[in-house]
Amino acid sequence: MSAYKIEAGTAQHIGNRPQQNDRVALYTAAQAPGYVMAVLADGNHSPIGADQVLLTAKHLFDEYRVGDSANLARLQELLRNIALEAHQVITMNPLAASAEPQSALAVLVLTPQAQAVWAHVGDARIYRFRGETCAMRTNDSAYVEHLIQHDKLPPEAAKKHRGSRLLNNTLGNSLKPPFVTTGWHEGLQAGDALMLCSDGLWQLFRPEELAAAVQRNTPRQAAERLIGKAGERAQGKGDNCSMAIIKLLAPPAQGPGYTVETMRRAV
Repeated sequence: MSAYKIEAGTAQHIGNRPQQNDRVALYTAAQAPGYVMAVLADGNHSPIGADQVLLTAKHLFDEYRVGDSANLARLQELLRNIALEAHQVITMNPLAASAEPQSALAVLVLTPQAQAVWAHVGDARIYRFRGETCAMRTNDSAYVEHLIQHDKLPPEAAKKHRGSRLLNNTLGNSLKPPFVTTGWHEGLQAGDALMLCSDGLWQLFRPEELAAAVQRNTPRQAAERLIGKAGERAQGKGDNCSMAIIKLLAPPAQGPGYTVETMRRAV
């Protein structure tokens, strides 16, 4: 079992947009004690796609049953299924024919065996910090390589996929199924932290800045400071800004080694 306790929280700010299209949540599983999920969905022009992502993630996570130990392959399949099922439901929405709601996705599961498993689609990102160092961050490199190898696109064209409605990698894109990138890390320990965030945040910060903010503050304090600084740097052009922060702290001298604290929302 893991020798840390969890302190976690979510935060959102509308930025300078007319409405909030991001959604973010933290869940525990009904049939998987000790497992924690963080999910962040970044909607395009409406929250329809992002709302569906959270509904699908909660439903499939509640159905997930565990054995005696965590199965990384099964967890990766769970996260992939969340992305694919949400995509299918979004495209079947009656509004999809006219509005075509879409959403980026970042989703992460922590296990009691000190493991983190994640998946992402599109511009939402996942970070793993060790102290004030960024040990890992997701990006589009796997999708770009897929476009080059599978779709036979020239490298420069593949790198500009966000500018093409046909190639943009999102849930709800009726022209192309989502490309889901998965990953995992074993051996989490006290002092580590994980963060999911929308492009309204990560585009304005270096990874080391995010790591330092999370390391030096509680999740709520870090969220408030990052949102405030994001507003300054955006100079009146800020996007929706959302994040989920999970810090792994040394447990008290007495008590269980794995504790999920009250999950708070910092607005």
